[in-house]
Amino acid sequence: MRRWRASPYRAVGVYFGGRGRACRSQPHLSHRWMRTVRDQGWRVLPLYVGSQSTCVFARHKKNVRIGRHPWKQGTAEARDAVKRAAALGMRPGSPLFLDMEAYAYRNKKCARTTLLFVRGWNREVSRRGYLPGFYSSAASGVAHMERSRRAGVRDLPSVVWFARWGVKNGLHREPVLRKTAWAPARRIHQYAGNVRERHGGRTLLIDRNLMHAPVARVD
Repeated sequence: MRRWRASPYRAVGVYFGGRGRACRSQPHLSHRWMRTVRDQGWRVLPLYVGSQSTCVFARHKKNVRIGRHPWKQGTAEARDAVKRAAALGMRPGSPLFLDMEAYAYRNKKCARTTLLFVRGWNREVSRRGYLPGFYSSAASGVAHMERSRRAGVRDLPSVVWFARWGVKNGLHREPVLRKTAWAPARRIHQYAGNVRERHGGRTLLIDRNLMHAPVARVD
C-alpha cells in the first residue's frame, strides 16, 4: 500500500468478512494494518461477502446461498459484520458494504427472499450504529434496490456501489438509478474490472472505481 501511494488512487476496498469471501483467512488484515493504511492517507471501503441470492449467477457462490429464513439470517450476518468491523478498529458511522453478486432479480420468489435478507442485514447494521452499504451489478442487485425504493420499501441500503464496466465513469450517469436516489455523497461506480496496473514498482490486479461516499472511520 505504501508503494501504491504513487498511483492516482486514494481509496481501497477491503474484504473484511462473510461466508462468501474468497479468501477465508486473511492473516495480514488486522487493526494495525488498518491504522497503517489510514496513516498513509488511504480511505477504506469495507466489503462483507455474506450469503448470496438464491438465484445468484456465479457458480462459485451457489454453495453460500441464502437459506429458509432470510430476515433472521441477514440479521445474524449483520451482527457478525459489525463485530468484525469493530475488531478491525472501524467505528460506528463507518459504511459496511454487503457484497451481493449478480442474480436474477426478475425471478419474483428469489427477489423476495433476497430483499428480506438485505433488509434484515441493513436494519441490524443501522441499529448498531453503522451505515449499511450495498455492492452489486447495476443491472441486477442495484436495479432491484432502486425498484424497491420506488415502491416505498423500507430498510434499504444507505449507500450504493454499482458495477457497470466498459462505460465512462460517472456517479450520476447510471440509467437504472434516478439522479435523486442515493444522493448526495452516497454512490460508488465500479467502471472497470480485472485490470492490471503497476505503480511504485508493484503490479496489482484491480477494479477501478469512482466514489463520492462515506468511508471507514478507523481508530
